[in-house]
Amino acid sequence: MKSQRKLKWLAIAAIVFGVLSVLSGGRALFGNVEARAIFGNIVSFVLWFNFMAGFVYVLAGAALLGAKRWAPAVAWFLALSTVLVSLAFIIHVATGGAYEMRTVGALGIRSLFWIAVALVARRAVQPSSDRCGPR
Repeated sequence: MKSQRKLKWLAIAAIVFGVLSVLSGGRALFGNVEARAIFGNIVSFVLWFNFMAGFVYVLAGAALLGAKRWAPAVAWFLALSTVLVSLAFIIHVATGGAYEMRTVGALGIRSLFWIAVALVARRAVQPSSDRCGPR
C-alpha cells in the first residue's frame, strides 16, 4: 500500500515534469531568437530528447496513476533511454562539445527520477493475477 501512495505522487510529479519539459523544450526549439538565446550552449540531441520525452512523461504519469500493467515498462524505457542520452552527452563533453552545466544536473535528475519511478512502479503495479482483492 505504501508503494502505491509513493507511486501516485511520483506519477503526479511525472506529469508535471513532462508538461514543464514540453513547454521549456518547445520554447528553446521553437521560440524567437531572444527566447532561444536564454538557453545558452544547447546540445541539440539532448534538447530534442527531453522535449519528446516530455510527452512520454505525461503518458507514463497517467498510466501510473491508472495502475496500468504496462506503466512500469514505460518507466523503465524512460530510465534506460535517459541514461543512454546521458552517456552520449558525456561523450559529447569529453570530445570538446559546448554545453551548459545545468544540462549535467538536469540529466542526472531525470535519470535518477525515472530509475526511482521504475523501481517503485515495479513493486506497486502488479499483473492482475498477482493482486489481492478489488482494485
